[in-house]
Formats: sequence, C-alpha cells, structure tokens
Amino acid sequence: MAFFEKLKSKFVRSKDKDKYLSGLSRSRKSFGDRIRALSNSFHGINDELLEEIMIILLESDMGIHTAQKIVDEFESRSKEIKNYDSMEDYLISILYEFYDPDKDSEWSLNENGPTVIMMVGVNGSGKTTTTAKLINYFQESGKSVAAAAADTFRAGAVEQIEIWAERLGAPCIAGKEKQDPASVIVDACRYVKEHNTEVLICDTAGRLQNKTNLMRELEKMGRVAGREIEGAPHETWLVLDATTGQNGISQAREFMEVTPVNGIILTKMDGTAKGGIVMAIRDQLGLPVRFLGLGEKPEDLRPFDLSSYLVGITKGLEE
Repeated sequence: MAFFEKLKSKFVRSKDKDKYLSGLSRSRKSFGDRIRALSNSFHGINDELLEEIMIILLESDMGIHTAQKIVDEFESRSKEIKNYDSMEDYLISILYEFYDPDKDSEWSLNENGPTVIMMVGVNGSGKTTTTAKLINYFQESGKSVAAAAADTFRAGAVEQIEIWAERLGAPCIAGKEKQDPASVIVDACRYVKEHNTEVLICDTAGRLQNKTNLMRELEKMGRVAGREIEGAPHETWLVLDATTGQNGISQAREFMEVTPVNGIILTKMDGTAKGGIVMAIRDQLGLPVRFLGLGEKPEDLRPFDLSSYLVGITKGLEE
C-alpha cells in the first residue's frame, strides 16, 4: 500500500476529518495542487524538478533551511522514484518522517489535582480567543475547566475572556486593569483547588517590548502557580498566528528565551495558504504542535494530528 493510502485510511476514520479538510483547503490549493501539477512535466528527478519543489516548499512558508533539508532527503531517494505517483508519495512520506511524531511524549492532565495551562504569545496572535476555544475543547472532553484572565495590561483583554467564559458556562477568575497578573494566578489556583476544577487555563499578557519585564512577569506567574499547585504550570503553550509565517518563528524564539515552552498552538490555519509553517516550527524550534485553529467557531480548535494535516495540505480525499 502506498504511503499516502495508509495516511488516508487513518484519516477517514478521524472525527476531525471535515475540520481538517475545510480548514486546510487554502493550503491544499497552493501546496498540494502545485505538487500535483508537476506530474504534467514529470521526466524523472532532475535539477529542474528539485528547483520546482524547493520553490513550492519555500512559498508554503517552510523557510530556506527546512526546505533545503527536505529537498536533500528527496534527492537522496531519487533512484527509488520511478514515476510521478511514487514521487508524490515519497515527498509525503519524507514530510511525515521529517516531523516524526514519535519524538514527542503526549501531554496529559495532572492526576493529583488541577492541571494548570499557561497561554503565552504576542498580542494579536489569537491567544485570548484560543483560551476560550480550549475551554470548549476540555468541556467537550467532559472536564471541568476555569479560566484566569491574567492579561491585565491590554485594554479589553479581561472583559473579552469574561464574555467568552460566560458564554461557555465556565468560571473566570479575572483581574482588574493594571493588577499584578501573578495575584490573579494565585486567586485562580485557589479557586480551582477549592472547587475541584480539573483544568485551569491562564491567559497572560503578550507584550514583547521589554523582554526583561516579560521574563520577570512570566517567571513570577509560574512560581506562584507552582507554590499553589504542585508541578504548575503543567503545560506552557505558545500561540502563533499561522498567517504571520516566518515572523511567527521569530516571535516564538523571543518567547522561548524568557519562558519554558512545551507546545505550539497554531491559530488561523484556515486563513493562510502557507500551511508548511508546521514543518518550519518543528525543524527550527524543535517543539510539537499541539492544536490547530481550523476556523472561527469554538469547536474549530482541534488537536494536531500529523496524518490529518498531511492529507489536508496535499490531496484531501481526492482520488
């Protein structure tokens, strides 16, 4: 069985397949359709084909270093490629192996009390909206969840998450404008312990103008969370806007300098035709993608699945 057919057989059983197909349709048109178009002039692996593949990878926002590694691996297998179908199949298998999901341990909930998830990222990345979507995700999973509105610096941030939480029927522990965000985290941790809430999602400020202040702020929030709940924060997820492409990689590096990050949430994947950013994140940051934002509705934030992603950006369910 061809490699893609293996991915496809798994994909059709996924409950998220429709979300992936619709959310990645723009990337599929710009990436998958262009790869398929190479079949019209396929005469084996040569410099011209490799250059075409390189251009497609670069224009999908994989970045020069990541794209070169993939093209080099593809060229090294050139003797195994007999026709266009095998060429496309090899490329998809190379992308799968390049990401290598087996390198990552699955994130899991804290078995000894509330799980504290810290959300970080620049303003405008979709962090607060993603926090709301995560509330919905955990509720769908049957978990009790609360939010901490600890972004007390951005005008309207607290009100925004409060409105979302009320709409979703989740408690929100909110700070006042200019309040020390660490004190909000303390109040929220005490609330979830008192009410036996399983998950606490903390929305934090996204300023990057002064890394020293941001580092102190994030360190303090993490420290007070750990003082209240052992092991907290159990997860720190960096929210990146997929439409910013390589700029998002730069933002990520800035945040990784000031706080430990153990996962990426890519928002607005439905709004970009450059879905290759997933591979760039994996290669350049060494972090797993945990969730993809595949639409505007709360239920459109879905756990990242590599097979579904590759089917979504290459062929979809077309024969």
